[in-house]
Amino acid sequence: MTKVNNIVIIGGTACGPKAAARARRLDQAARITIIEQRDNLSTATCGLPYFIGGAVKEGNLISRQADYFRTVFDMTVLTGTRAIKIDRQARQVEVVDIKTDKHTTLDYDKLVIATGASPVVPNWEGVNLKGIFTLNNIPDASAIHSYIATLERKEAVIVGAGAIGLEAAENFSAAGLKVTVLEALGWPLPTLLDAEIAAHIEKHLRAKGVNLMFGQRVTGFRGDREGRVNGVVVGEKELDAGIVLLSLGVRPNTMLAKEAGLTIGTTGGIAVNEYLQTSDPDIFAGGDCAETVNLITKKKTLVPLGSTANKHGRVIGTNVTGGKDTFSGVVGTGVVKVFDYNVGRTGLNEAQAKDAGYEIITTLVPGTDHATYYPDARDILVKLIAEKSSGRLLGGQVIGPGDAAKRIDVLATALTLGATVDDMANIDLGYAPPYNSAMDPLHNAANVIRNKQAGYARALTPQEVKNKIDKGEKFILLDVRSTAEWQAQHIEAPQVKLLPLPLLREKMGELNKDDEIVVLCRSSVRAYQAQRILVGAGFRNVSFMDGSLSAWPYETVIGPTQK
Repeated sequence: MTKVNNIVIIGGTACGPKAAARARRLDQAARITIIEQRDNLSTATCGLPYFIGGAVKEGNLISRQADYFRTVFDMTVLTGTRAIKIDRQARQVEVVDIKTDKHTTLDYDKLVIATGASPVVPNWEGVNLKGIFTLNNIPDASAIHSYIATLERKEAVIVGAGAIGLEAAENFSAAGLKVTVLEALGWPLPTLLDAEIAAHIEKHLRAKGVNLMFGQRVTGFRGDREGRVNGVVVGEKELDAGIVLLSLGVRPNTMLAKEAGLTIGTTGGIAVNEYLQTSDPDIFAGGDCAETVNLITKKKTLVPLGSTANKHGRVIGTNVTGGKDTFSGVVGTGVVKVFDYNVGRTGLNEAQAKDAGYEIITTLVPGTDHATYYPDARDILVKLIAEKSSGRLLGGQVIGPGDAAKRIDVLATALTLGATVDDMANIDLGYAPPYNSAMDPLHNAANVIRNKQAGYARALTPQEVKNKIDKGEKFILLDVRSTAEWQAQHIEAPQVKLLPLPLLREKMGELNKDDEIVVLCRSSVRAYQAQRILVGAGFRNVSFMDGSLSAWPYETVIGPTQK
């Protein structure tokens, strides 16, 4: 008689249901049980901010009722049930019905821990006041949505400028609230983007009416007589608030695994091998509670994303039914919508690459998401990061109203396969005017880095140029655009000189060959051409501004002036 495989899965958000579904497809005879504290399974938590703003209606929140898994997949689903203990020797899980407090035990042959992660909630004064929320599940989203409807004070304060915080900022604004975002670090999306890219997001958020406060640490909250929050204490200031969202990241839920004696990794997540087995080979773990490998640094990391959790679930579902599937790791891909901007990062950002010990080379390249002559081409800005010696791609960031996600996905694929800038420069991407330019901005970015490697191109970032201007350094900031472009918009600084590119060869005698010259245009194409002309004419210290005016996030003069 063939023994029936008894599979118990703790957690029903993403990884757990995916593992259960995969296991059932591979083993029709297995006994499969899912344990979930809440009523819904397979919830798309990444859609919750859009429910608050009204883009997603309540009936469309993507989740599954327990009966779907019972009838379609022929498995036992215990909702409203919490797993409280794993007895590895007896191969049992103790569970409790949350409503009745009834305790039972479940036998397992293979056990899956998919307990997810919980929002970080500091022990600040007043943190338990009504109107202070986190956003981690459907009940959270419903409670926020209902609370907004009762508000007399229309001020919302979001603590934390990560992805969830900025998505909430957009959707709180859509719900008619005045929004302030507080961030302890110096720019929005600080773990995702480098400061020079994030500066464009900051500018866009302010243009949308969001009040941003950086380098600000919350110390507590104030409430009214009814126990509802009405103020956020930031240092010696107090901000008015009708509702507060804490968006400070998440911590993996590992207590159950830790109490069972399973190994917890250095990141704080459950340690697993390539098969997603824990230190007990009959217990698997995946999703937000488990570690994974960064494919670039080869170090363990935590990636609290539904995309990773679903991939983990499929691997686990294969392996608990006798397979040998593996999960190699991630490259750290993330995308987020910030009002009218699409924002993405994959691989390492510049700070992370340096911390990992790489000597890097970078570039900023503006472009459009399809051919400029085809209607509705939208701008994007690409930052590419590579290892200086080998040209191996290490990471990339793409922002703008144009299609950033497409480029991020291409970069994520290239990073996963260990591609270099040489590979990227010649990769065979799809081209037709409605979809792309003949040379994608990624092609252009890779070629700029190749030119830098070869010594043809020398560049300063907009941030470096701004620092030189602010310090009053002696150099020439040579604008080679047309007079009409200058009159429409330009950088105002004593170092700036206008000399349109068609006149450069004729009038380069007006320039001193010993002066430092930094050339700019709209997108760096003409600036690079000007640099090559000047270098060929014997100028000794010439560079161009990476990304030129399109990558400049600082103030400019708009409208005609004389120069």
